Amino acid sequence: MSIVVLVPLLPLIGALIVVAGGSDSLHKRAKLAVYFLGAAFIGSALTLWHVATEGPITIRFYDPESLASLVFPMGFYIDRLSAVMMTLISCVGMIVYTYSVGNMFQDYNARRYLSLMAFTVFVLLCMVSSANIMMLFIFWQLLSYLLYILAHNHSHGPTLAGAFRTYTLLRVGDVAFLTGIVLAYQLYGTLEFGTLFERAAETSVLLAPLPGIEISGATAVTLFLLIGGLCKSANFPFHIWLPSSLFAPTPMHALLHAGIINAGGFLINRLAPLFGMSPTVLHLAFAIGLITVIVGGLMMLRQNDIKRKLGYSTIGQMGYMIMECGLGAFALAVFHLIAHGFFKGSVFLYCGNVIHDARKHPGMPHVGHSDKPREFSFLTWFTGLFTTLLIPLVILLAIHDVLDMPLLESQGLMIFLFFIWITSTQAILSLTRIQGVASWKVSASMISVWFFIIFIYLFLAETFTAFLYPDPAEVEFYLQAAALPDWLFSTIVVAVSLVIITTWSYMYISAKGGSIRVPGWIKSFKVRLYTLSMNRFYIEKMYEGLGRVFSRVLNRIVGHDKGWSK
Repeated sequence: MSIVVLVPLLPLIGALIVVAGGSDSLHKRAKLAVYFLGAAFIGSALTLWHVATEGPITIRFYDPESLASLVFPMGFYIDRLSAVMMTLISCVGMIVYTYSVGNMFQDYNARRYLSLMAFTVFVLLCMVSSANIMMLFIFWQLLSYLLYILAHNHSHGPTLAGAFRTYTLLRVGDVAFLTGIVLAYQLYGTLEFGTLFERAAETSVLLAPLPGIEISGATAVTLFLLIGGLCKSANFPFHIWLPSSLFAPTPMHALLHAGIINAGGFLINRLAPLFGMSPTVLHLAFAIGLITVIVGGLMMLRQNDIKRKLGYSTIGQMGYMIMECGLGAFALAVFHLIAHGFFKGSVFLYCGNVIHDARKHPGMPHVGHSDKPREFSFLTWFTGLFTTLLIPLVILLAIHDVLDMPLLESQGLMIFLFFIWITSTQAILSLTRIQGVASWKVSASMISVWFFIIFIYLFLAETFTAFLYPDPAEVEFYLQAAALPDWLFSTIVVAVSLVIITTWSYMYISAKGGSIRVPGWIKSFKVRLYTLSMNRFYIEKMYEGLGRVFSRVLNRIVGHDKGWSK
């Protein structure tokens, strides 16, 4: 099965075809490159089938025991996780590239852009199929350079500033990632995935970064790796690079939001055995993911630009992905990034059509047209309350506090039930905005969506988890490592319940023409929260302030050195 090496190379061949030749035949060469990306997708799908039936594929061009003999340790290790990611990347890459051929053909630098898009697909395929962590890192940091170059129009001031901010923050993550690799090699003496996991499990190393503080070697390594993943996946507080990059062409963002930004979730899954040895890092990932979900959602609601709204939406979704990893539900995180990849890729491509039509027709969107609000329906309201609060709450409380279940079934089932609850609530609340449709149809849609989401998550809990992680003991190990204290889980359930109760109560009272009297401190908090979200929580200004302080300190150091040399 060594022919699998050709799968990542096909997009590279397409990129070379686009670069070769003059501008007259560029459109024909770009169309020809589409076939190479399509062949990569077919090859990835066949690889997925082969790996699922025959087992992982390992191809090495070096001796794992003598990495010093090779500066660039090339090789491929394709298991089910890699094959799934390759299929996602090649499929989305093919669709986005095909769209880009028509979208960018009149651009002055179309040849550079199209060749770099195909090269990015090549880099992504090599990254997810890397045989060792060093090869993964090399392609990982190549993505940082590519995101800077793919900003495209560097003659535009805001575009250049956003590209530089993107590059700077991603390099911070790359440095943290490299630090984790160096530390892992120092502690365990290998960069091979399988050997690294075995030695980490067998070796108990304690580090003392500060007097009186000791942490395990696995915790120290995964902490640095987590920072690298958080940067690439635009999680708090490293998320500001993503909105800054939105001046780039829309097709590039379709590929970014569908593939590149999922790198953090892939990294944690690829190194899952190592992360499973550090409950502390998993809990930190859960906390940061939760903060990112809240911050990203609040900032998204305050945007009036279509691309910025989608960008902050992606930040929130990446928070969900990291939060799922922090709960030990690694397969759920992979399914989330797959679903988000296809969804956000298609949404950004459609967003490009909307922007194009708005430029051709300045009157869009049509002003003055509004649907008449539908009369309040108690049936719709009660169905929403029943499916988003009463039933999920009874099930959660029964399983968590009443039924005596084994740890694996209890912890894993609780995680999947919790995300069923959150996902179905979001979908059902959005259905209440449907206008001009009979109430019983809306209620039926709510119930159908509820059952559909339950089916999808049960499929995840059984089939997809068993596909990615066939060993039940391994799944149990991750869930045990990430298990939350009972009091924390109960607090989260109570908080979510209060939010849902408040939402449905507000909708009921508003529909009846009433008003809610709230204390003054709540009104003040609401205004402050609105102001904070409008100003993106002043996080960007904080970074700018830190940058100025750092520049002043650096200038003083440089000036002191010059004075000393004199």
